[in-house]
Amino acid sequence: MDTFALILTVLVALGFAYTNGFHDSANAIATSVSTRALTPRAALAMAAVMNLLGAFLGSGVAKTVSEGLIQTPEGSKGMGILFAALLGAITWNMITWYFGLPSSSSHALFGGMVGAALAGGTTVYWSGVLDKIVAPMFLSPLIGLVAGYLVMTAILWIFRRANPHRAKRGFRIAQTVSAAGMALGHGLQDAQKTMGVVVMALVIADVEDYGDPIPTWVKLAAALMLSLGTYAGGWRIMRTLGRKIIELDPPQGFAAETTGASIMFATAYLFKAPISTTHVITSAIMGVGATKRVNAVRWGVAKNIVIGWFITMPAAAAVAACVFWLIQLVFSA
Repeated sequence: MDTFALILTVLVALGFAYTNGFHDSANAIATSVSTRALTPRAALAMAAVMNLLGAFLGSGVAKTVSEGLIQTPEGSKGMGILFAALLGAITWNMITWYFGLPSSSSHALFGGMVGAALAGGTTVYWSGVLDKIVAPMFLSPLIGLVAGYLVMTAILWIFRRANPHRAKRGFRIAQTVSAAGMALGHGLQDAQKTMGVVVMALVIADVEDYGDPIPTWVKLAAALMLSLGTYAGGWRIMRTLGRKIIELDPPQGFAAETTGASIMFATAYLFKAPISTTHVITSAIMGVGATKRVNAVRWGVAKNIVIGWFITMPAAAAVAACVFWLIQLVFSA
């Protein structure tokens, strides 16, 4: 039974990685597709490959997820907590995907972990949740907004005397590089979150210890599922990011992607903080758009997205708690 529970939980974790991929694929490529720098299928293929490569660039975020948020639960009850956390995250991903809202898969996972832990009586490391999750949830969009504005302002000043049509062609080519960097950063951040959950499952099952290196098969499985999900594409969310917030041109798309990728790499390597790629790229698009004129950004759409950000963690936590109680009810009957 313990082996079956482990296998089932690992499979669900990989299922989460898949939903993360198609839910968040828009983060890396929506701007490139909307500006016609890349065709949709070419963009998705490139993003899938870069996600795969990015997954092998570090492990700091995985360590934060597996050790820094909740106390590792034990036994079959512990595996049930982790299983419920993942189902809560997947459920919220599917709901927000259906409505085309670019909410954070990362915060859905963290909310699921906290909700399931509370329902199961496991200790939540609130200082870790505050420092590694809540604080970056507020800071990363603010930094993305300001940095996007500044990067776009710098581009406008540097190319102020350039031929507009020639400059746009050049930035359309440059977007191939910036979109690849965004996808690489997405793989670095989001594949590690699944790795962290799988490592926690292996520790609960007494197969691995936290001091051990992350097994290669865990890295490869998480990376492949994220890449497969990315290639499947999240067209509903892509339309929201690429068109509904603001109509982007190639220089704006390049500025937003460069800003987002830079923030993701900096937070992964300097702070080992699992930030939301959704929050970063969405706020960067808003900052870039505001350089055109403030009312160029469709702030009504932006408001709905921000509201979605704030309800993601509690909503996923509530679903995860209900799943855990249902599991307990079934197995105690």
